[in-house]
Amino acid sequence: MAIRHVAFEDLGSLARTLDARGWAVSYCEASTDQLSHYSIRDADLIIVLDGPIGLGDRRAFRFLDSEMHLIERRLARGLPTLGIGLGAQLMAAATGGRVEAGAPTPIGWGEVSLTPEGRRSALAPLGHPGAKVLHWRGDGIELPPGARRLAFDAHRENQAFACGEAGLGLQFHLEADPRGLEEWYVGHAVALAAAGIDVRQLRRQGRNCAMAAGAMAETVFGGWLDARFPEAAAPAGLGPLDRLSA
Repeated sequence: MAIRHVAFEDLGSLARTLDARGWAVSYCEASTDQLSHYSIRDADLIIVLDGPIGLGDRRAFRFLDSEMHLIERRLARGLPTLGIGLGAQLMAAATGGRVEAGAPTPIGWGEVSLTPEGRRSALAPLGHPGAKVLHWRGDGIELPPGARRLAFDAHRENQAFACGEAGLGLQFHLEADPRGLEEWYVGHAVALAAAGIDVRQLRRQGRNCAMAAGAMAETVFGGWLDARFPEAAAPAGLGPLDRLSA
């Protein structure tokens, strides 16, 4: 089950990773669907996607509280939950962390550094030379008690973290593919213009980085999923990168 905030910020390349493992994935809309419904509450896997709002908008968008409650309950039950962008911030806040506005992270492609625990996790490919991810979130995260820091960069101390064995939060994007990013450029046109970002330059960056990021996303997300659902793992003998070219 994928929880979506706007239609164009979807699963992207992560949909292919799930499909290869036989997952039947459906979307629910955070702003209008009943998140306490058993089909969402008890789903084998929940992926909370990004969106153009933040934790500071909770008074205007009360469904953010419902998302936090859902995430908190799932992690308490050990149910696999992945948060991306806004989803990661909701995960942090739901489990006792803090989300604070700060100097915005530049929108665009860049590297992240891994902690020792991050290098032992499914995120290990992000430590390879030249590996880049897409940054598009401005707020910073103070990790909740017991969470394990996995990645950071020059702008944010906490770019990825784990909550127990079930929860993974990513401030950055691996799932964005070149075609889907065209919708991002349109959907975020006002914000990009306000930040003084040239969409043409951002598009060029995306063309150069997104295909490699897609293969890396298969490795990262596939490894994380396979560790939690070994029965749904891809066929033995094929690694994630091998499956892309098989």
